[in-house]
Amino acid sequence: MNSDARPLTAGHSMTKTRISLYADHPRTYRENKFVYPVLSRRSKGISIGVNLNPDKICNFDCIYCQVNRRSESETKFVETDRLMDELDWMLSFVTSGDIYHDEQFQDIPEPLRRLNDIAFSGDGEPTTFRNIDTIVESVAALKIRHRLHKTKLVLITNASMFHRPVVKRTLEILDDNNGEVWAKLETGTEEYYQLVERTKIPFRQILDNIAEAAQKRPIVIQSLFMKIHDNSPPKSEIDAFCDRLNEITESGGRIQLVQVYTVARPPTEGFVAALSPHEVNGIATVVNHRTGLPTDVYDS
Repeated sequence: MNSDARPLTAGHSMTKTRISLYADHPRTYRENKFVYPVLSRRSKGISIGVNLNPDKICNFDCIYCQVNRRSESETKFVETDRLMDELDWMLSFVTSGDIYHDEQFQDIPEPLRRLNDIAFSGDGEPTTFRNIDTIVESVAALKIRHRLHKTKLVLITNASMFHRPVVKRTLEILDDNNGEVWAKLETGTEEYYQLVERTKIPFRQILDNIAEAAQKRPIVIQSLFMKIHDNSPPKSEIDAFCDRLNEITESGGRIQLVQVYTVARPPTEGFVAALSPHEVNGIATVVNHRTGLPTDVYDS
């Protein structure tokens, strides 16, 4: 039995300053429209975000999302040339260390002053972007021009579009460029899935897509658990979640890590709240024991 669950002990706890830095994830920076830096608790360093959904349109409407989809977006379309110019500048800004002279980042502790990844994320599901393969290919080439061979490309995704040819090609580009797929799975049953994700996409489609993708490359599962109307996830749901993970691995899928975490930023829905560190640890322990998969935990 694998025992790689990492508890949130006192040695892992963060100062109030770091908590506030992790909680601050604006999707814009200065005059940029598409590229933004954040201190990422899951990346354990600086992550450069690439927002391919500035229109805030998403095929999920997750109850814990901090994006207010009821408000009008100022930017409707991705301007590819501008995005690449912004990323080119941002890579230089971060790797030179100039970012740490910025008031927003000057308090970051030295061990976290590292560029970990370029992440395709943002205000919606990035794989719904029409030309995602082309833009990921361009970003990979720019990364190489900056001699950042070890810097990861991370696709943060709900796995809803993995069956589309353009997305399959995107995953292959990631495979060739030190890429990782972080696929969202945080429920075990159709009923709870609909409660949390609020989407017309069937739960089975997500499970099949993740399983197929994981058969071709190791993937990371990202799992956010929360209180809903003051209720923590029931034990039966966590057990069902573990069953789904086991089904993926039993089908030949490779899961390199399960990220277990809770709400860090204020969600738009007031009935959603963060779990306690003890609860997050408890879920990670169950997942690790029931599946044998390594887990990593993050407090809020």
